[in-house]
Amino acid sequence: MTAYRAPSWLPGGHAQTIYPLLIRPDPLPWRRQRWQTPDADFIDLDWHPGEPATPSTASAPLLILFHGLEGSSRSHYATTLMAAAAAIGWSGVVVNFRGCSGEINRLPRAYHSGDSDEIDWILRRLRQLFPARPRYAVGVSLGGNALLKWLGEREAEAADCLGAAAAISAPLDMSACGHHLGRGFNRVYTRHFLQTLKRNAAAKLRRYPGLFDERRMRAASSLYEFDDVVTAPLHGFAGVDDYWRRASSKPWLPAIRLPTLLLNAQNDPFLPAGTLPAAGQVATSVQIDFPREGGHVGFVTGSLPGRLAWLPQRILHYFQHEV
Repeated sequence: MTAYRAPSWLPGGHAQTIYPLLIRPDPLPWRRQRWQTPDADFIDLDWHPGEPATPSTASAPLLILFHGLEGSSRSHYATTLMAAAAAIGWSGVVVNFRGCSGEINRLPRAYHSGDSDEIDWILRRLRQLFPARPRYAVGVSLGGNALLKWLGEREAEAADCLGAAAAISAPLDMSACGHHLGRGFNRVYTRHFLQTLKRNAAAKLRRYPGLFDERRMRAASSLYEFDDVVTAPLHGFAGVDDYWRRASSKPWLPAIRLPTLLLNAQNDPFLPAGTLPAAGQVATSVQIDFPREGGHVGFVTGSLPGRLAWLPQRILHYFQHEV
């Protein structure tokens, strides 16, 4: 597996982050399955190829993907990774976090960057459904942070559910990431996120009037302000600073015992390179890969118009040959 090198025609972290949206592949033929959660809510899982909803003793590996903020099975990285997995005979499932599958979830709460308890419930249920199959999990951006936090919290117990894991472009330090997204050109990403976050928050208010301060929510111009009025209180945090501190996965990296790939580009606009951990700040089971370029979940290669094949190949190569 060759190290990542950005094409000369696509310079800089912003271009490498945004351009994949312009060459996103066509959607896959998903098979959707709805799970009722223990607290009477639901999540939707999208399978590719169509996976039976009953327990299976098949030996083909199962690849589990947790997406990023306001992502879903429609995200470009979900499509490319699941297509690559199917091409080698694996099955894949994208876990759409609460409210991310195109239908608002039932409860006031939704999903957040540190929701390791939700990760735990999902992975344990998949283990029960497919006990004979090798299972591997990938978390992208927000999903990567939540997965890493779960890995650190569970330590050796994580091996009960997975053979290995990978986290891609994870915001390891939520405070550093959140404040960084409020500066300069990065505010473009913030405005993009706030469009859907506010739309979903308004839908929550229609269902639960008075759930939070609507005026503050609509006036929020940064993720810091939005998380302080909506995300933090809805998920049991005292405020945004408490949320970002407790949700960050970086403090948990030394506790991880499962073989884990940690892949972050040094020019990722979402996370300052100075916050990336040194080798001594992660467990020996964690393999760090910090290429100089790649952007945020970008990693485009080849001549124009470019390809998105490097990232899924990197992930699958890790699971097949480096664990």
